[in-house]
Amino acid sequence: MAVLIDPPNWPGPRGLLWSHLVSDRSLEELHEFAARLGAPARAFDRDHYDVPETVYERAIMLGAEPVSSRVLVARLTAAGLRRRRMRQAG
Repeated sequence: MAVLIDPPNWPGPRGLLWSHLVSDRSLEELHEFAARLGAPARAFDRDHYDVPETVYERAIMLGAEPVSSRVLVARLTAAGLRRRRMRQAG
């Protein structure tokens, strides 16, 4: 069980590429790791933190396991921690 990070492949604010940071164990583990990384609470989105490419290497140095986006989603789902966005009725 681990904190996982995918490559910074997602375009986002400030012209940076962004990664997803998740735990395949618990949200508590994820929040604790994100706090050590210095990720702000506003970066949390349902089941992951969005983190900029500027902290990718630091996250790995702190112990995050680098994995592909596909592996990250598979492990998050297998752990029962995947929280999908609710659809709007309409």
